[in-house]
Amino acid sequence: MSPFPAYRPNRLSLGPLEAEILEILWQLGTSSATAVHNQILEDIDRDLTYSSVATVLRRLEQKGWIAKRRVGRAYQWEPLLSENNAKVLRSHERLHQFLAASNPDIVAAFADTLDQESLDQLEAITQRIQAARRAQTHQEEQP
Repeated sequence: MSPFPAYRPNRLSLGPLEAEILEILWQLGTSSATAVHNQILEDIDRDLTYSSVATVLRRLEQKGWIAKRRVGRAYQWEPLLSENNAKVLRSHERLHQFLAASNPDIVAAFADTLDQESLDQLEAITQRIQAARRAQTHQEEQP
């Protein structure tokens, strides 16, 4: 089980190009805007300017997804959290949105439409929730 990330970006929502550029940074690691731009241009059907890539990198920085540091005369961009931690945060956000918009009867109605794999996943989640509750109760009982 992945631990909940200690760091959270200012804004979780990403546009399609922001998500694509973040994926590239996860693949390349710390990289220059030029390297990111070149990676995008490897697809011969893509036509994206360097300035568009630089703008998106700055937006990702403002949202708290990446950071830059000066290396010589250029900036190097690096993700502030791993791809796995991003998945954990997004899943957490979606779960809260789902629970806020639903009540137990609505959620239970979905059970009839789930395949066995989904039911097994829900059972595993239920077991982890129960274990967390037991641990929390045990912790509260300690002096």
